[in-house]
Amino acid sequence: MKIQSVNIAEKREITFNGRTRYTGIYKTSVDTSIYLGKEDVKNDAVVDRKYHGGENMAVYAFGKNNYGYFEELYPNLDFTNGMFGENLTIDNLDETKIKIGDTFKINNTIIQVSQPRLPCATLGYRFGSQKIVKQFLNTTFSGIYFRVLQEGSVKKGDELILIKTTKSCLTLAEVYSLFTYNKTNTKLLKKALHLDLLSSRLKSDIRKKLK
Repeated sequence: MKIQSVNIAEKREITFNGRTRYTGIYKTSVDTSIYLGKEDVKNDAVVDRKYHGGENMAVYAFGKNNYGYFEELYPNLDFTNGMFGENLTIDNLDETKIKIGDTFKINNTIIQVSQPRLPCATLGYRFGSQKIVKQFLNTTFSGIYFRVLQEGSVKKGDELILIKTTKSCLTLAEVYSLFTYNKTNTKLLKKALHLDLLSSRLKSDIRKKLK
């Protein structure tokens, strides 16, 4: 997998359905490198730290190869890299093969898969329609939240090299399915709950489902 673009955003004020909000989802690509820190990407706006940023959601990546599906649904939108609020736009990203805990090296930077992205209303603001939330959930195209094990700079053209994986671990798509068509799959829910490297936030959500 290679980085097609690196993207950051400034804090932006928007009005949606008569309400004013602030968001950092309007990311645009930059020609320079970006610095992946332990809690977030340097110089990138993170507005709601309850759901974005922090140790388990420091960096978000989305597959350029999955853009086409949404472009067909929203032909009037301008799909520039960063459209999904991702810091890293990556080619050949396949959530059905990448596992929780998979660890990648990018130059001197080391990042680890912590969870899939669960869409919220903010994605609807970006697309001008809350329909996108359900449409996003109806795919396996969750993208990846990474934790940063070793900080460093990355840029367009850099390659993600897999340096560690776990055969028995669940894929991103399998974990994502627990919030869609596998909501009541007790066996899979319990297996996900015992994944050491799954983010604490998703484990909390999974515990609620088991109750």
